[in-house]
Amino acid sequence: MHTPFDFKDAGSRTVYVKAVAVADLPKEVQDSAGDREQLYAVHDAEGSQLALVADRRLAFVLARQNDMTPVPVH
Repeated sequence: MHTPFDFKDAGSRTVYVKAVAVADLPKEVQDSAGDREQLYAVHDAEGSQLALVADRRLAFVLARQNDMTPVPVH
């Protein structure tokens, strides 16, 4: 959850934001999620997870700060 990713080297500038149930994540991530029931993942076009953050707004801000276009996934 704390592994840095260099967004500037990513190919496509579109990223996808989706809610992820904490219960579906690895144990070490669950432990660091506190009392949250869901987190938000930012994925590239190939489906690789680039980031996992506490809330949806933060996911969109993170993407935009790295010159990417966030798109919600329902």
